[in-house]
Amino acid sequence: MKPDLHPTYGPVVFRDRSAGVAFVSQSTLASRGDLPTIDWEDGRTLPVFDVDVSAASHPFWTGTARVLDAEGRVEKFRRRYGQR
Repeated sequence: MKPDLHPTYGPVVFRDRSAGVAFVSQSTLASRGDLPTIDWEDGRTLPVFDVDVSAASHPFWTGTARVLDAEGRVEKFRRRYGQR
């Protein structure tokens, strides 16, 4: 491989502000020098990246997703574009 071609891959803390949850994962974001840092539970200082939605706050994964009335949509479509 060519040297200095790929970004550094390392640990990054992803913090979900809406759910108040943070977790460590591997990412190429570790190579960015403009990220703030946080002292993690194990004593390491890691870069932190704030996300808007994670599995802790996404409606599908939390069980708060709305179920659309599929049958009503089909009937509306048939009324509008059905057999003429």
